[in-house]
Amino acid sequence: MISTSLRSLIAPFWQLDAGGPPSRRRGSVTSVPVNTFSEGQGEPGRASTAVAVSAFDVARVRGLYPALGDGWIHFDPQAGAQIPGSVSSAVANAFRGFVSNPNGVYAGAAHTRGIVQAARVAVADLVNGKPEGVVLGPSREQLLSSLAESLSARLGLGAEIVLCRLDDDANQAPWLRVTDRGGGRVKWVEADIETGEVPEWQFEELVSQATSVVAVPLASSTIGTVIDVAAAAKAAHRVGALLVVDATSAAPYELLDIERLGADALLVSANRWGGPQVAAMAFRDPAIFSRLRAVNPDRNAMGPERFELGEHQYAMLAGMIASIDHLAGLDESSVGARRDRLEHSMFGLRQYQQRLLFYLLNSLASAPQVAIIGRAERRVPTVSFTLPGVPAAKAAKRLADNGVCALSNVPSRYFAGLGVPEYGGAVTVGLGPYSTPYDVDQLVRALASLG
Repeated sequence: MISTSLRSLIAPFWQLDAGGPPSRRRGSVTSVPVNTFSEGQGEPGRASTAVAVSAFDVARVRGLYPALGDGWIHFDPQAGAQIPGSVSSAVANAFRGFVSNPNGVYAGAAHTRGIVQAARVAVADLVNGKPEGVVLGPSREQLLSSLAESLSARLGLGAEIVLCRLDDDANQAPWLRVTDRGGGRVKWVEADIETGEVPEWQFEELVSQATSVVAVPLASSTIGTVIDVAAAAKAAHRVGALLVVDATSAAPYELLDIERLGADALLVSANRWGGPQVAAMAFRDPAIFSRLRAVNPDRNAMGPERFELGEHQYAMLAGMIASIDHLAGLDESSVGARRDRLEHSMFGLRQYQQRLLFYLLNSLASAPQVAIIGRAERRVPTVSFTLPGVPAAKAAKRLADNGVCALSNVPSRYFAGLGVPEYGGAVTVGLGPYSTPYDVDQLVRALASLG
């Protein structure tokens, strides 16, 4: 029975460290000392090694988000994280400034060119890539569509593409469209039905000499599972296939490194970490542009411009730059170049959020009628769950009535395979840098009222 299957997916092994859970008092959000966290915490079989870093000041970080003043509790970063004040100011200043088509010879055009180049540099810092390899666009879906169209000749009859069942439907759509049109074959990397993990051996088994593209997420946007992209890279590059990785759901939580991951193309969407609705696709080797069919009809387009259609949203790019600077400044003690500050700030953020994730998982597991979907050892702070007898939409409405924002019935092939839609759907929650133990308590309290 599906109810028995889903109930068995509660993750009982997620335990807090010996120091116990964070305080449930509202006043506890002023500062959570990160030096109480441990590397490998929550990962069975790994020894715990103390990490000495500065405190992650949640109260200070919350003060950077004007929208939090309305009292709502936000567990919906998958739909777009809250916007820091510095980002909205950057967008407003760009709109008020003198910007124009970048091809002009006057000051406004030069300013516009400066914004575009600064955005490429900022994204390169975010992913540890090269500015000349960064393609900018309005959304990851549009960028993926452009890449899929460029590669469509490689995905015709006899060619294969490997996709992941955990990926977002919007990411899969462009690849399915071009393979269906050209007669290519799609192979699926599956997630374990109980743990939600993606066994790495599948990549070696599924990738063949006929494989042209392997497209996977770095992390699931519904259950948080982190994919072993290095294993995918090894299998793909063994046969000369292109590895395309969507890091959108991991970027708000993990320090990205395109070189370490081995991805040929890495996508991010700024709205997931508090930026505007704009995206980027970074190529590890900018020389690849000369080997790919251009999407931009302008024959004079060079480098990343070959994949950029129409004019950029220049004010949104200014906001993207500010949002990456915001990530780099989450720890106000961070110094040095932006990449160095990102490394320091994201490390502190990850330690704080992993602690809070353990608290969230334990709180949900102890709540009546809550069944957590998946129990991957490596995961970002995103969780989906069902409530037997309670439709997910009704649960999300009850949460909203109690001032808590959460998503319900997010489209997912993995959920469809589990039978989750027939079971009433799933509620999906995620943490932001502004999330607190108090927020978790309010979430669980509202869920308990459904019983």
